Amino acid sequence: MTDLQLPTDLLPSDGRFGCGPSLVRKQQTEHIANSWQSIMGTSHRKPAVKDVVGRVREGLATFFELPDGYEILLANGGSTAFWDAASFGLIERRAQLAVFGEFGGKFAKAARAPWLEEPELREAPVGDAIECAPAEGIDVYAYPQNETSTGAMLPVRRVAAGGALTVVDATSAAGGTKVDLAETDVYYFAPQKNFGGDGGLWFAAVSPAAIERIERIAASDRYIPEFLSLKHAVDNSRKNQTLNTPAIASLLLLESQLEWLNASGGMDFAASRTNASSAIMYEWAEASSFATPFVSRPEIRSSVVATIDLDERVDAAKASAVLRENGILDTEPYRKLGRNQLRIACFTSIDPSDIERLTKAIDWVVERLA
Repeated sequence: MTDLQLPTDLLPSDGRFGCGPSLVRKQQTEHIANSWQSIMGTSHRKPAVKDVVGRVREGLATFFELPDGYEILLANGGSTAFWDAASFGLIERRAQLAVFGEFGGKFAKAARAPWLEEPELREAPVGDAIECAPAEGIDVYAYPQNETSTGAMLPVRRVAAGGALTVVDATSAAGGTKVDLAETDVYYFAPQKNFGGDGGLWFAAVSPAAIERIERIAASDRYIPEFLSLKHAVDNSRKNQTLNTPAIASLLLLESQLEWLNASGGMDFAASRTNASSAIMYEWAEASSFATPFVSRPEIRSSVVATIDLDERVDAAKASAVLRENGILDTEPYRKLGRNQLRIACFTSIDPSDIERLTKAIDWVVERLA
């Protein structure tokens, strides 16, 4: 504990800057409070809950400007479950994966399933990024749009290779960036970042080609556990339900967030918020005497997760601890990077003015710790 107390004019209106779970707006929790008695604790096979699922699917279709023929799927489990589901039901023989951080690496491990050929990995050091590239014998190209652990971001582009699917992990980017889904076949995410939900579900926007692949593999003799069956996800999503009981509170949080986002201007609105917030962070770091953007190439710096290295004169852990004591939460770096660093979410729900106050609060704390 310290006795450093930030001046009130440096305190953000909301001190939650974590990269997941993320800030949940008051209006979202009010939506749960207004809905709990008629929906929570009721059957997920009955109209009340299925209607919520239907509204969420429609809201996502509107937000993403869903191309003709594409469908919104959902199922139990977060992105971690989706990686395993993809290894069973989406990769036919061999995948190529771009790995430049923790989460791309986790999908690469799932793609090393014994019934598949060894995946081809395209790797870049943390703080950098690498795109997939056409190669012989590949039927799935997979990469993170945003590497949550490092703050590196790639553009969403289809890998043009006959018959292969482009699969994008959008967990920390979806809901905070502009994307053309026609450039993907599967754009999947969990809702606990820009969409302000909780864990326990995954969603995906999928193309007709991906649906055909899912159904073809499901009809083969490959063993697929029921819980990880993408065919079950297709069939149940079309009925506005999930195989097992879904996380209903998370659905309600997501429903409220989508109403706000779509009423405010959809993807353009969301991207304008995150672009403004991340620009504030990077411009502050570049002008600072003790801070530097961890991702050196500006063109791949994330608009939703800003990672900032602090120089050796400043103890980032102590700075984060003082901020936490003052109600500014979850500014610590991703644990496995082991860097003297701050990691700041710039998700859609975070007001850019709070990011501005945060930079001034960091300056105040560092000056006094020195």
